[in-house]
Amino acid sequence: MRVPNIDNPTPHVIPEGVNATPLEVVGATASDKLVIILVGLPGTGKTHMAKRICRYISFFLDIPTEIFNVGEYRSKLCGNKLPASFFDPNNTEALEKRAKVCEAAVDDLVEFMRKDGVRLAVYDSTNSSPERRTQIVKKLVDTGIGFKKMFVETICDDEAMIEKQFRNDKLRSPDYKDSDTEDAVKDFMQRRKNYEGIYHTLEDSDGCYIKVLNSRKFVIHNVRGYLPLKVVHFIMNLHTLPRTFYLSRHGQSEYNLLGKIGGDSGLSKNGEEYARRLGKFAEDVIGKNMSTDDEGNESEVSVPARLWTSTLRRTKQTAKHIKHDTIDATWDNGDNNKWVQCRPNELRNLDELYAGNCDGMTYKEIETVYPEEFEARQSDKLKYRYPRGESYLDVMLRLEPLAHDMERVRETLLVVAHQGILRILLAYFTGLDRDKAPYVKIPLNHIIKLSTHAYGCNQEVICLMQKDEMLDDGQDEPQEGV
Repeated sequence: MRVPNIDNPTPHVIPEGVNATPLEVVGATASDKLVIILVGLPGTGKTHMAKRICRYISFFLDIPTEIFNVGEYRSKLCGNKLPASFFDPNNTEALEKRAKVCEAAVDDLVEFMRKDGVRLAVYDSTNSSPERRTQIVKKLVDTGIGFKKMFVETICDDEAMIEKQFRNDKLRSPDYKDSDTEDAVKDFMQRRKNYEGIYHTLEDSDGCYIKVLNSRKFVIHNVRGYLPLKVVHFIMNLHTLPRTFYLSRHGQSEYNLLGKIGGDSGLSKNGEEYARRLGKFAEDVIGKNMSTDDEGNESEVSVPARLWTSTLRRTKQTAKHIKHDTIDATWDNGDNNKWVQCRPNELRNLDELYAGNCDGMTYKEIETVYPEEFEARQSDKLKYRYPRGESYLDVMLRLEPLAHDMERVRETLLVVAHQGILRILLAYFTGLDRDKAPYVKIPLNHIIKLSTHAYGCNQEVICLMQKDEMLDDGQDEPQEGV
């Protein structure tokens, strides 16, 4: 295809060469159905893990997933706010009801797994006894559905961690929502004790499994296959601590002013002003937290924070006013050391979607020079690949390892990147379908704050610079097909 004579003085150049598809991943893919059976006492992070696994597999691998949470079935069949006595192994009447609830969840899981194609199901329950686990596996095997199974056991023997996790997450659950906090904690701890009496950890005879101990130690036994190993790798990056992500586009660039896409231009004057305001915001907000002493007095303290940018000039210039002070940091494992706040970390995975032959063009120029390409992009924005460039699906492939890192980090994280990149990250963490990711609005001069927790992700949009303070973006996308 002939490249038109476009004025593009600062092109976005990729190291692999003009004919390459950047970071294309071609290789093994999942070919077997997988059932994950969770094992663990209440409050050990099973539901959080189930949600994150299914979100990752469905979004990045495009594999149908579903969670069969026995607690949700119990709420429908037996009601919410059941007392701890309902979970007493000596309560015969409650045992019968709980058995029916478990059977209903397994029956629905079987129907889901009967459908054609590779799919992943998670059976989310305590599954405390070997007998119960044997019953589940037998029922699944007796269906004649070909599948792989894997147990995932979560173990937490730190009571302080359990109570903290309960206060952060479990109070959001239907069982304890709007309950008195102290009464809820007391009831929950009694529920755990009821399960402890019959609880048995996994043994090698159970087959394929991974044990997660306090989100720090992992025991892996007899795991094989593409999808099970993908899940294991992902689990080893997970933890249940709450954390905050800040997502920001670069400031307005010279190409934004001209309406050009791509390129590697620097910031405009308005972009420079946003960079200064972002530096001030980072100093005042990011990496800061409120601490309460034994007497109830509050004070502001510094907490570790990370900074990621792409390798392109406009993101690095946007982050140049962020300070990199050294602080004393204490980690959840007890380690103490010096930490450089927001130390620059340039990641090529965060570079903007590469527009190939259309790099440096305006959308109007693309429509004029490549009308068929323009129409193709409008009709399927997720899968459309620019000539000698990338598609959103290509970008998802290179963002997958960064999603692992974002699940892993325990510090506050600021990501300064590009609209296409942040669309995917925002869609992933907020639970949007992957086909909606290309249409997420990521305006200039705004910060998106994401606060993760076991039952979802809270989102807040913070404006640092009003639109009437600057010229128009100049890069508004055509709306057809949105």
